[in-house]
Amino acid sequence: MRHPAGYGEREPVKGKVQRGILGAIGDTPLLEFDRVFTASPFRVLAKMESFNPGGSVKDRTALNMLLEKVHSGELDPKRSVVVESSSGNLGVGLAQVCRYFGLRFICVVDGRTTGRNIEVLRALHCEVEIVAEPDPATGEYLPARLARVHELLATVPHAYWPNQYANLRNPDAHQQTMREIDAALDGKVDYLFCAVGTFGTLRGCAEYVHEHGLGTTIVGVDAVGSVIFGGPPAPRLIPGHGASVRPELLDTALVDAVVHITDLESVAACRRIVAKEAVLVGGSSGAVMAALDKMTDTIEPGSNCVLIFPDGGDRYLDTIYSDAWVTANFGEVTHLWK
Repeated sequence: MRHPAGYGEREPVKGKVQRGILGAIGDTPLLEFDRVFTASPFRVLAKMESFNPGGSVKDRTALNMLLEKVHSGELDPKRSVVVESSSGNLGVGLAQVCRYFGLRFICVVDGRTTGRNIEVLRALHCEVEIVAEPDPATGEYLPARLARVHELLATVPHAYWPNQYANLRNPDAHQQTMREIDAALDGKVDYLFCAVGTFGTLRGCAEYVHEHGLGTTIVGVDAVGSVIFGGPPAPRLIPGHGASVRPELLDTALVDAVVHITDLESVAACRRIVAKEAVLVGGSSGAVMAALDKMTDTIEPGSNCVLIFPDGGDRYLDTIYSDAWVTANFGEVTHLWK
């Protein structure tokens, strides 16, 4: 069996010793993919946020929103209760931070949250509240989740809502994400593809790009059926990107191009990535790869195209990677990735 160049030949590298699990957040690898777009004259590089200890880019957000308040004493393990709405990944990140500091955490999720994410939340001692019915006025889950958050804030003593949808410490966390990409590529970041939900990751990365004059083209990747960029609302199957409510962190001036991706396009891209690159990725990661696919004819040869992959595929085994689920929702579509 042939191994990648250098396999088993390199000297061991003395690693850093981190003080506790939270020290492992960040410094995720940037992987070059050369098998999905074999004939393309540009480089494809994926920022693998699944390597964060909680499994997603939201670890950065969770830590940045809580750490200062823990250190200042505003969040006290003896009485404080963190309450937040999440489709899954931010909930896991917050559950990890709260468990580390001994804080009680109530996470409001909904019926689209994967079973695996709910299992992880409960394993981290999070109190999970599942909103089973969407908002009657809009038919969407996010307004119903937020309504439940406000009910908890009114009834639970010493409750604190980080509010990922408006908290500026959300995008601030992703200045570091972009700083890592910038350092890895010596400033040559020609395109950045980023899925949008709360708008935290894209905003933080884009603000870094502008502050440092990188000249990077910022591509926002949204879901068909999301209202973030003004499109009409429609049902969506895959959590993690898109939103039924425009986030307060939204700043459209930071985005140079927008690509909308369907659920099926996201699933097909996820399946192609695992077939070609042997990497299991989540739905929003598939979406950014599908967006790059749609823009290949416009990208200059020699460009470095960086795709932020927010999470891995292990929490989507019952959906994106389940043949039965895919067939039930989309029909026989295996030709799209074979």
